[in-house]
Amino acid sequence: MPGEQGEKGAQMVRIDGRRLRLTNLDKVVYPDTGTTKGEVIDYYVRIAPALLPVLAERPVTRKRWVEGVGSASHPGEAFFAKQLERGAPGWMPRMPIAHSSGAKEYPLVDEVAALVWLAQVAAIELHVPQWRFASDGAPAAPDRLVLDLDPGDGVDLAQCAEVARIARGILTAMGMDPVPVTSGSKGIHLYCALDGRHTSAQASSVAHELARVIEADHPDLVTSTMARAQRTGKVFLDWSQNNGAKTTVAPYSLRGRPQPWVAAPRTWAELDDPGLRQLAFDEVLPRVEAGIAPFSLDVSDETRGAVAPAPRPSRARERIRASAPADAPSPADEHAYSPMLAESGTAATARTRGGWAEIKWDGIRAIGTWRRDPETEGSFRLRARSGTDITLRYPELTADGAPRFTVSEAIVDGEIVAMDATGRPSFSLLQARMHLTRAREIEREVVRVPVRYHLFDLLRLDGHDLTGLPLRDRRELLERIAEGAVDAVVVPPRFDDVDAAIETTKRLGLEGIVAKNPDSPYRAGRRSPDWIKVKHTLMQEVVIVGLRPGKGDRAGTIGSLLLAVPDTEAPSGLRYVGRVGTGFGDRALRDLSALLEPLRIASPTVDGVPDADARDALWVRPEHVGEVEFAEWTPGRILRHARWRGRRPDKSPGEVTV
Repeated sequence: MPGEQGEKGAQMVRIDGRRLRLTNLDKVVYPDTGTTKGEVIDYYVRIAPALLPVLAERPVTRKRWVEGVGSASHPGEAFFAKQLERGAPGWMPRMPIAHSSGAKEYPLVDEVAALVWLAQVAAIELHVPQWRFASDGAPAAPDRLVLDLDPGDGVDLAQCAEVARIARGILTAMGMDPVPVTSGSKGIHLYCALDGRHTSAQASSVAHELARVIEADHPDLVTSTMARAQRTGKVFLDWSQNNGAKTTVAPYSLRGRPQPWVAAPRTWAELDDPGLRQLAFDEVLPRVEAGIAPFSLDVSDETRGAVAPAPRPSRARERIRASAPADAPSPADEHAYSPMLAESGTAATARTRGGWAEIKWDGIRAIGTWRRDPETEGSFRLRARSGTDITLRYPELTADGAPRFTVSEAIVDGEIVAMDATGRPSFSLLQARMHLTRAREIEREVVRVPVRYHLFDLLRLDGHDLTGLPLRDRRELLERIAEGAVDAVVVPPRFDDVDAAIETTKRLGLEGIVAKNPDSPYRAGRRSPDWIKVKHTLMQEVVIVGLRPGKGDRAGTIGSLLLAVPDTEAPSGLRYVGRVGTGFGDRALRDLSALLEPLRIASPTVDGVPDADARDALWVRPEHVGEVEFAEWTPGRILRHARWRGRRPDKSPGEVTV
């Protein structure tokens, strides 16, 4: 790698005919060991003969530490990079992968110069999927299966090795020959060759069933659920990295840990050592040069077709089902999960009760139920707060295997949101989607008014009810399963500072915040002080009890709506709170006219309507709920300067509160 000095300490090097500019070679990347950027580059040059075959024809996702990995007490900031950086050299090959927001180009790393360039831009960890690109540029079937043995609190690497030996016994009986790799972080990875005749979904299904079998046989040693609270003292056998959208750190890649550890292939004899530990880069290099434990996956005749049968499926499922908590809803019992509700409060209340804050999205609440089927990409159903199935109304969230979660089963909670041209949530735009049932209308509105599903909670995961776990654990799991989801399904960031959240959302013109206690369980169907909503504008849900005919430009349609709220002190159970005549679009007026016409009745069902409002009123049965924004309540408890925001088909009149 001959070089020449350039300006400002940069060094120009030539590698196999490629000319590269390297900078800051003395910069310390690993403070605890003093390992420099130059040493990182040198490692990748020397490990290239072993690493390049592992990366060949696979898209490489990079984990970058621009300012170094930091120390154990003060970790450095890292970020994942999928799309190839704009400054990448033109000679670096790249391949597109389709995402819902458009194709992203991933690098293919097939030469030493490419490894050096990635190290130069602080791409310390290199992650790849279990599949390669086919000759036509499409993702091929997976050519390997991987199990990630991740130790929980109180578990050492020797216990991971014990689980690895158990898994090896089952895999060997299936005709597979697993290769162990100490991950360079905390645990162990097991790789097995596949013959390319099975899909990622089928490989995931087998890996999941294998994890369940081991969990059923060794419940004190292993867990197959992602819930961190259930990992203490156990090894989490993570099967999900076989999903086609997931990646695993490549064998021989450096890791961004305080020590310059490497994902190092090992021998099974080494796993028997009670002092088993992770290996650093200066230990891995001489092993590779000596030919110790090379990473090689060969498909033997016995391996062919081995993925088709799952290991002891019926026995494992019966035992796992029998061990499930008696009060946990079954997978089919998704209606047992109704949304947890927030109490209204002030900024002061939010500061004292909430540990973090999330944006209050101006949309409609929806519970989503995900099921993975080995024969398909999976299914996703959405239920409104009322329990109505709204799946078909939002095909960008539910069709063609969306949202592509990386697990077999999940029930999530979130908000369906439509954005206006400024990027702010718009409830009025969402109105165009909420009531549609005809396929042609839905198809048209998907293009005109696309929506997103903003996730904020996880209620069930792979047969385990999570509602009793703290919110912080549910949130961590939610972020994990949403990796690789379609772009329309997102987990928005949260604020650790409630005051900053209030100030930011107010400045951006958003509806408000919800402050949440990170230690709180999920109280399905209940309003809880653990969640406090703070709104920047006054809004009120109302029951439509009548209308006044329009005049002038509105002749033949609605002039204003007459509104009420439930009141136990009122003889009729409803108290009049005024009328609203602004905020309607032409379409909203047409839809409301068609909706209310069949509900016409002769006399009002509400108390306290002034004569001026009742004079020409047309009364309707109080079956529909809407929402208005307003300036204040008058002393007579009437809405002042009310403006219509839209219908709330997800609410019933009995759910309206002041």
